[in-house]
Amino acid sequence: MLYRLLLSCLLVLSFAANAQLVWKSQSRHAGESMPCGGGDIGLNVWVEKGDLLFYLSRSGTFDENNAMLKLGRVRIRVEGHPFDKGDFRQELHLQDGSVIVSGGGVRFVLWVDVFHPLVHVSMESKTAVRMSAVYETWRYEDHVITDPVECRANSYKVLQDFPLLTYKDAVSFVGDGVVFYHRNRADIEDIFDYTVRMEGMSSVKDQLYNPIRHNTFGGAMVGKGMIAGGNTEGQYADTKYRGWELKTAKPEKSQEIIIGLHVAQTSTLEEWENGLGALVKIPAHTPKPVSVELSADPSAARRRSIQWWKQFRERSYVRCDSLGANYELFRYQLACNAYGEWPTKFNGGLFTFDPCYVDSTKHFSPDFRAWGGGTMTAQNQRLVYYPMLKNGDGDMLKGQFDFYLRMLHNASLRSRVYWNHGGACFTEQIENFGLPNITEYHPKRPAGTDPGVEYNKWLEYEWETVFEFCLMMLDQQRYGGGSIQQYLPFIDSCLSFYEAHYHQFDARGHYIFYPTSAAETYKLTYNSTTVIAAMQTILQRLKQVTANPRWDTMLAHLPPVPLGEYEGHTTILPAEKWERIQNRETPQLYPVFPWGIYGIGKPGLDTAINTYKYDPQAVAQWDYVGWKQYSIFAARLGLTADAARLSVLKFKDGPHRFPAFWGPGFDWTPDHNWGGSAMVGVQEMLLQTDDRKIYLLPAWPANWDVSFKLHAPYETTVEGVVKGGKLISLKVHPAARAKDVIYPNRGGI
Repeated sequence: MLYRLLLSCLLVLSFAANAQLVWKSQSRHAGESMPCGGGDIGLNVWVEKGDLLFYLSRSGTFDENNAMLKLGRVRIRVEGHPFDKGDFRQELHLQDGSVIVSGGGVRFVLWVDVFHPLVHVSMESKTAVRMSAVYETWRYEDHVITDPVECRANSYKVLQDFPLLTYKDAVSFVGDGVVFYHRNRADIEDIFDYTVRMEGMSSVKDQLYNPIRHNTFGGAMVGKGMIAGGNTEGQYADTKYRGWELKTAKPEKSQEIIIGLHVAQTSTLEEWENGLGALVKIPAHTPKPVSVELSADPSAARRRSIQWWKQFRERSYVRCDSLGANYELFRYQLACNAYGEWPTKFNGGLFTFDPCYVDSTKHFSPDFRAWGGGTMTAQNQRLVYYPMLKNGDGDMLKGQFDFYLRMLHNASLRSRVYWNHGGACFTEQIENFGLPNITEYHPKRPAGTDPGVEYNKWLEYEWETVFEFCLMMLDQQRYGGGSIQQYLPFIDSCLSFYEAHYHQFDARGHYIFYPTSAAETYKLTYNSTTVIAAMQTILQRLKQVTANPRWDTMLAHLPPVPLGEYEGHTTILPAEKWERIQNRETPQLYPVFPWGIYGIGKPGLDTAINTYKYDPQAVAQWDYVGWKQYSIFAARLGLTADAARLSVLKFKDGPHRFPAFWGPGFDWTPDHNWGGSAMVGVQEMLLQTDDRKIYLLPAWPANWDVSFKLHAPYETTVEGVVKGGKLISLKVHPAARAKDVIYPNRGGI
């Protein structure tokens, strides 16, 4: 055990110094893959039985069922099996976003262009060798879904009275390349059509935003000087596949392979093909070596991508031996979808793999992930995106914000159709087109059920989660400057829904928020704490950025956050009253995080601490797994020992070879809301803010050494080094903000 601990420490120190992760043996299967990516493309890379393999994923690959499909798998084989020679290495280089695989005198470099959807694979060999690259797909024929568990990967979630099919892709040799794509069919009733019909929204169907119809995704694989070979077939894990092989025309000492990936909604297939052709042109079949034409010069694109990764790593970091390297490894995974049109999914992001390597009872294709592809769970998604603020990654929030902006019109139409009032109603378990997931809505609902409410005991009346993204929009403007104008109509519409829907007042002139919900846990609540705390914080923040008498009026009508008592201690309640407890969340602590009403330096800190310590329901949910956020609560309350203990548990290596592939937790692997919540907890231990106040090391253990650079509101960065319990270095930029730093003196500067 001592040897393993020492080895682990040495690996952490090596990682911090070199920003790379090294494996010196091949992997057994895809569950031991390593992430590589950039822009909005993710690769799972591994070497198995001498073959170099990687899965292809990209943001936005939603099929007719709203499953998020992979774009295929590539298998590269070099004659002589050089990776079996005994000097094998597979390296992830965070400083330039590449994966390098070497052995037996052969070296491969894999990287993704951050600014163009292109995957680059280059090979160098000491001696001339033959090699092949095979594009493999398991979607070579229509697949009828018969297992009810497999339905969890799409938006139907359960088997229906009609057949559910994953439709086949089109794959073919075109000249000396392979072209592959999936184009959503228009001659069937897809998940959008079905949801609209079953949720009673047909009267406005032609007004609804629809991201499913004609969505087309795929790509092309070409190799400089490579020619089309034949077809292959086989089975990997639980899934049969077919392959289309490219091979070198003769032995080569160097070889390049390019894979262009294109995702777009186009009225015609030809239009999509033209978009793909703008990325990579397939050379005509010829026995002579030919050049591969690209939209971007590879060497210039490589330099730009390396520079992007360099500035990404420099703008923020947390390096602490007590937590290992997983903070940086997880941040790297998030950056692989930095410029995605669609958000990074909490349930695996771009890096899912064959489900049998997550759960041995699940024998499905690599497309599987629990909790859907186009379905978004706000309670989980928020934890993926919160840490980006203090990391200085505000540009990466755009995909999540745009997701909501695109749905605003549809969510507003829901309110108009169901209740004939204004405002946008965003439900939990929402589709990427702004309507509730059809199974959570429950089409076979009892007569007389409110048509705007999900008939689901976990999700009914849970509409307040959207406010957390409103808060992020306000925070992004506060952290990075710039205009908030593009988001104000959205935030206003979310508030207007509650103003219109809950228009009755009690004797004190306060809104009667009934029925509401406090997360998925406290149901049929009267005056939910999550609703009150959210509206209070959002309205107060809005008053700071724009003048509107409505904000003051709504604030005046808000009831106070409910308080109660346990064991003689005043505590925060999840609501004034509730009918039942349904799940395992702790919404009574949401006024601490995310809403920041209680915390260090604020009134009522003892009340919040009492809630954490004495509320039996809060105590019962104390945990670190998955989306549990007790490390964040503890940090914001200044409970250093708890925050440290939970953060160590959060950031310990996951069950897979790549240490930051956590999960499945409550969701799926890699569990991105596990990583996100872990990140936020550590950030809050190091740095907390209250408008212009900056609390430094408010919950940081004295015996933990750390170097860090984090961001604070008003375009501020805070960079520090702690050793031996002393803050030995502190840089605040701009320097004028140093006066706002509040630090409990432990010695040092």
